[in-house]
Amino acid sequence: MGYRTIKKPDSITFTERRSEFIAYLCPVHTNDEAVAFINEIKSLHRKATHNVYAYILRDNNITRYSDDGEPQGTAGVPVLDILQKNELTDVCCVVTRYFGGILLGGGGLVRAYSTSAKLAVENAEIMDMCECYRISFLMDYNLYSKVAYILPQYEVKELSSKFEDSISLELLVKEEHFEPLKAKLTDVSNGKIEIEESEKLFEDFS
Repeated sequence: MGYRTIKKPDSITFTERRSEFIAYLCPVHTNDEAVAFINEIKSLHRKATHNVYAYILRDNNITRYSDDGEPQGTAGVPVLDILQKNELTDVCCVVTRYFGGILLGGGGLVRAYSTSAKLAVENAEIMDMCECYRISFLMDYNLYSKVAYILPQYEVKELSSKFEDSISLELLVKEEHFEPLKAKLTDVSNGKIEIEESEKLFEDFS
């Protein structure tokens, strides 16, 4: 099973009827990291009318949100909904609002906070984290063309290659392709390729 998250912190600014909304996204992995990020934004915008937030964590399946003084259900829930619709996790979104003097009403607030979070997600660099193995192997030069032909069929990511007395490759292979690729490499090399593998890990395949 894989998951989607963001690569690095990001932010956008959105204005709705004179109210300024600043949406911040940050990758987080624990509840403490999420709370620290929220407090950082609150400290940065002490004079803001509201600092609404939502975050989702893989760790203990934590999902939290806050309207921070906005009418119930008009701020934190819409932000959380955008994160969930984009299937993001290990991410925290804080939307800061500076009131512009014009009331938006319940529907207007939902649209404004949803739009802010949506724009932030669209602007972010998304990572598709997949369960995979890091593998490495040596081969003779006469096998290289065969191996190079089949590797793209298994969606591997090449980490390194060295062309010395023999060729060494280090690759990332998604879990579902791992055993079929091992079998294929054994077949095309008549058993001459011996694969060294790591424990299972998560890596970005976006």
